[in-house]
Formats: sequence, structure tokens, C-alpha cells
Amino acid sequence: MFVLGTAGHIDHGKSVLVQALTGIDPDRLPEEKERGMTIDLGFAWFKLPGGQEVAIVDVPGHERFIKNMLAGEGGIDLALLVIAANEGVMPQTREHLAIIDLLGIQRGMVVITKKDLVDEEWLGLVRMDIEELISATALSQAPIVAVSALTGEGLPELVAAIDELLSFTVPKKDIGRPRLPIDRVFTIAGSGTVVTGTLLDGSLSVGQEVVIVPPGLKSRLRGLQTHKARINTAAPGSRVAANLVGIATSQLERGDVLTRPGWLIPATMLTAPLRLLPYLRRPLPHNVTVSFHSGSAEAVAKVRLLEKEKLEPGETTWAQLVLTKPLALVKGDRFIIRSPMETLGGGKIVDLDARRRRRFRPAIIQSLRVKEEGTAEEVILALLETKQPLELPALLARDDLPSGEVRPAIESLIQQAKVVAIGAGEHRLFFTALGWERLRQQVTATLKDYHRRFPTRSGMPKVELGSRLKLGKYSPVIWQRLLDEKVLSEEGLTLRLILHKIQLTPAQQAKIDAFLQSLVKNPYAPPADLIPEPDLLNWLIDQQRVVKVSDDVVFSAATYDEMVAKVTAHIKTQGKVTLAEVRDLFKTSRKYAQALLEYLDEKKITRRLGDERVLY
Repeated sequence: MFVLGTAGHIDHGKSVLVQALTGIDPDRLPEEKERGMTIDLGFAWFKLPGGQEVAIVDVPGHERFIKNMLAGEGGIDLALLVIAANEGVMPQTREHLAIIDLLGIQRGMVVITKKDLVDEEWLGLVRMDIEELISATALSQAPIVAVSALTGEGLPELVAAIDELLSFTVPKKDIGRPRLPIDRVFTIAGSGTVVTGTLLDGSLSVGQEVVIVPPGLKSRLRGLQTHKARINTAAPGSRVAANLVGIATSQLERGDVLTRPGWLIPATMLTAPLRLLPYLRRPLPHNVTVSFHSGSAEAVAKVRLLEKEKLEPGETTWAQLVLTKPLALVKGDRFIIRSPMETLGGGKIVDLDARRRRRFRPAIIQSLRVKEEGTAEEVILALLETKQPLELPALLARDDLPSGEVRPAIESLIQQAKVVAIGAGEHRLFFTALGWERLRQQVTATLKDYHRRFPTRSGMPKVELGSRLKLGKYSPVIWQRLLDEKVLSEEGLTLRLILHKIQLTPAQQAKIDAFLQSLVKNPYAPPADLIPEPDLLNWLIDQQRVVKVSDDVVFSAATYDEMVAKVTAHIKTQGKVTLAEVRDLFKTSRKYAQALLEYLDEKKITRRLGDERVLY
């Protein structure tokens, strides 16, 4: 199946031509029939002499052409630029032609309608104007066919020309990432919510789990139709109506995208070469606010020019567009920017950004050019240099390469030691080799500084290290890789450099010796005034030389083990023990006996019942 899209000035006969070709009136709204003009998108279909089915998307001829956009330039195989013979080229004719050019629609033809209203001499003049108009556009070689939808004159020639053009058109590729940009949302009694659009980049099947992006609504396909016929599987390039389970029409809007879960990430910033239309009267300044349109989606955007302070008409420059709301976009999508009154320009998305790009940086521009024109391996490397680490789904979402190309390219880069993969499965993390080495150095430098500032601590808490380096959810798998590489050593909830050893100063060693000696002299009533500062005490605890049972009671490890053994033995013999009995057992004071028993309760060695303890 192929999709045709009409374009042209208001009241130049687009809808009448569609009805003459298909027998279907594309104007479906009562207001459209009352006013005799197309307001919203209309849809029709017919079969060519060669047997190929063709869908037609009929659009309004006035300024709302953009606001009710076609479902993505990737869905249009052939553009029909419609020009009325009695009026000729009009302002919106020029704008719509410019849009076709900006959207990269390579195949098209010009249809001169209302042929019956003019003579051959006038028709010849109109044709000459059209040839001049299209000479510098993507439609420069397009055939020009004159017809009358009322009399039928020229329609057979038009159908034959369409058939011939589409015979050289390659069907849409299935790259395994189906996208249905939603252009209509409605309800059918007994079925529920239905959305329509032109399917891109992959197939959809009845029963398949899907997600609506950007709202993130999950659903299942109850049914699929194309041209009002039920189907089990829809192929890319088809006009599709999808019946959704469990979603209300109020939750959806034009511009949302239906796709399979797990790969499409909404974007709020994008970078592209931006081309300004040559016939504009004013340049486009840096930081100007525009309306942004891609597929069936639209948003307000700010244009950040990366190489210039202003973009002159007819020029192209790299620009970053910052959107006011997230849209479901992928690399390679075409877009248009407009002011309230006119189309300004457009381009093709090269990168979906996570952060603002710095201006006037040659290295950034070079990286963008690689992403635009490079091989699969070059594109992946350039993408990772912009943001790393990335998981495979994020890589697939940020470029327009088929998954069948991405995976072999990544494996090749890993074998060449240009990319480092961490973890396993679909959620492996990917770094450039330089990026991974840079992270290793950051981890090493951070821990080295920590060891210098806290020489008696065994290591830095994992949570603190991950937070300082802003690693987020990726921390555990990164720590494991660094442990495997013998860069780090793990001690409980802390990490240290593998070669780090605690080295005490003479003063610290003397303090520890005095404290340990006091524990030997008074094992069951250790003095609190010799307890060292927290770092030294924690080091002794990590070395399993002492046990801290309360803030001011610390026993030697040997004494603690002895006391635990005697308390548990007493309970086993007597069935219970009291605080007074523990005090007398070790000939100590109530303070030490109580601290010991509360610690044993905390460690679930004993359990308190009133004034007595039993084994837990």
C-alpha cells in the first residue's frame, strides 16, 4: 500500500479531485459540508490499474494545513500539488510547495484542476508559471497533469501517471520499531477507543501490547483495520485504524504515538541543520520562539542557533530546538517551524539531546556532522560521546538505524575496544573506551581524595560515591565492573581503592594502644574517657578488635564473646536471666550490664520479657 498526500491553496479543488478519483467524499465533518471547505484531515482510498491499493490524505488548503498535519513525512509516498487553472499559483501554493520540499518528499506531481474553466492558451500560461515555481524544488522533475474533476477529462491520464510513479517507489522498510503517529481519536459504539494514522518503521498485530508516548499509557490492540477492512497485521506504510483496550479518548490527543513498549523516549530538545525558506523577508534570530511541527505533533519551541547570531533567508545552520513539552520523536524525523503567520523553515532531526549544547564550538559541529552522515559505527560512537552511558533501548531510540544494524555495529566496536559494555542482557550499559577510562579516573580520584581526608576510614559509602559522580541507578553495575577489574575493593557498604591501606600516625597508634590496654585492665567495666574519636573507633570495629554496645560502652571483642557465652549458658541452665544476675555474673555495675543486654536484644540474641531476658 502507498499513501498520497494532497497540498494546495484553499478552494483549488483538492477534495473534489479526491472524490472523483476514489468515489469517497473526504470531507467528513458537518461544518466542512456546510462551508464547502476542508477543515480537518480527510481520508480516502482507491485501487490503481496495476492492482496496487493507494490511500489519500486530503488536507485543508488554508493556514491550518500545518496544524492538521499529515501523519509524518515518512508516511507520504507521493505528493499531489493541486493548482486551480482559473487562479494559478497562489500564496498558499508556494507555502505548501515549500513544506513538501522541507519534508523531503521526493516523489510528487502537479495536478492542474478546473481545466474546464479556461482555454488552452490560459492553461499554457499556468503551466509555464508552475514549471518556474517548481524548478528549484524537490518536484522539479514532477509531471504536470491537467484535469477536470467535473467532466472527468484528464483523470485517466492522472491515474496512469500516479501508477507509473508508484511503480518506481520502494515500499516502506520494516525496521522493527512500529510507530503510529495519531492523527484522529474517536469512539466506536461497542468497540471503544480508536486511533488512526500512517504506520511507520514496523508492523502491528492484533493482540499486541502497545504503549502511547509521551503519556506512557499501556494498552493492547483489540483490532486493526485498513480501508474499513479488518486485518490481523498492519504493514509499514499502511493507513491504519487501531482499536485500543482500556484507554479513553480523553487520555489521547493528536501527536501522540502508538508503538511497542521499551524503546521510544519522549524528547524535549533536538538538534538539526535548520534551513530557512529563501523568500522570507527577515532573518531568524537566535533564541526566537516558534511553533514546531513534526508528523502529527506540535509544540512551542525556542530556536538556539549554534553557529550564528541570526539565520538569513535561504541559509542553513545547525540549531538546537528546545520544546515546551515532550514529543515522541526519533532521529531522522522531519520537522517544520512556523511563526503565527507563515512557514519559516525546517529540517531533519540528527540528534535528540539530553542537555543544552554550547554555541560556537567546532568540535560539537563536527560531531553532529558525523551523526548526520557517518556509518553505523561512527553514529553510535558520536552518540555515546554526547551522552554516556546508554542502554541498548536508549541507543535505538536516539538514532534512526535499524536494530539489525545497531547490534552488529556495537559488537564490532566492542571487539575493536572502542566501546565498553557493562552488565548483561538487553540493559547492558555502553561507554566509549575513552568515556569508561574517564569514569575510572573520576572514581579513582574521588576515592584517593577521600582516603587522604579520612585516612582511618575503611572506605567511602557506596551511596555517597554514586551520588557524587551522579551515576544514579547505574551505580551497582559500575561498581561490579570496577571490582572485577581490581580497581576497587568492597567492604560492606563501602568502597576503597584496591591498594588503599589504613596507616596510623604515631599519635593515633599511641591512642589506640592506651585504649586497648584499658580494656585489658577493666574488661567488664571499660572506661569511657579513653574511647578514641569515631574514625579510629570504627577502624577498630572493622578490624573486629572491639564491639561497641552503646555510645559510651565498648568491650574488647574477646571480652564481648566471653560475656555472650556466659549469658546464653546461664539462660539455657536457668531458663532466664535478670539484669542484676548479669551484673553479678561479671562483677560489674548496672550501667555495663544494661548496655550489654540491650545490645543483645538488638542483635536478637536475647528477648526481654518484663524484667527478665530469655533466648531469642
